[in-house]
Amino acid sequence: MKKFMELLECDFRSGENKYCLLKSPEGFTSFDVVAKVRGIARTRKVGHGGTLDPMATGVLPLFLGAATKASDILPDQTKAYEAWFRLGQTTDTQDCTGKVLDEKEVSCTAAQVEEALSQFKGDFLQMPPMYSAIWVQGRRLYDLAREGVEVERQPRPVTVQELRLLQAREQENLYKIYVSCSKGTYVRTICHDVGQALGCGAVMTGLRRVISSGYRVEDAITIEQAQQLADVVRLDLPLQNVAQVVGAADHGVHAESVEQ
Repeated sequence: MKKFMELLECDFRSGENKYCLLKSPEGFTSFDVVAKVRGIARTRKVGHGGTLDPMATGVLPLFLGAATKASDILPDQTKAYEAWFRLGQTTDTQDCTGKVLDEKEVSCTAAQVEEALSQFKGDFLQMPPMYSAIWVQGRRLYDLAREGVEVERQPRPVTVQELRLLQAREQENLYKIYVSCSKGTYVRTICHDVGQALGCGAVMTGLRRVISSGYRVEDAITIEQAQQLADVVRLDLPLQNVAQVVGAADHGVHAESVEQ
């Protein structure tokens, strides 16, 4: 924590360390969002605080300039998600975008789903999926998977602080969960493993990150709002000022009056 705060204070004094929160839209990878912000902020030095798959949406912390040094040493690395999964199916990607490998009849109740969820709380080893960005022998796993190659992976330690059922639509075999977990945890693998525990399979059908390293999706802005900010004031403002400027822009207030 001390190292992180010292870095922030030093760079803020020099005016080089800035950050903002964006809502990553569906269909964008984290790298797609970074590329957009590089153009909007007119800087090459942009980093993000946690990878999101293209089907995922939600909060994505971005660090500009010297602040990119802090992205890997944030004092709170916890992530939280809302996810939907459907029972009765298994795919090669563990989500609804993949190739269907198996389909089974479902006879589970919401109570049985909750019981299965309880098996995936606390500290445990999770097997990373083939469709992931992990490096193995100099290559990304998802590149190997797209070539039809499956390699041996080592299970990785993860921590799930909270895992609870938010909504159940038993007739459709659809369930919504809330997951608070450590960095590096694959939520779609949790969904997959719950399906395996129930004996019918499961695929993730939706994912929204609501918290990343202490930052909440409610405080984030869209890419479109970021572009609007860049038109009236520098995008790389400290976070608290970004929120003020967005509100002011919505009400037609000139940027200079917000900064005073």
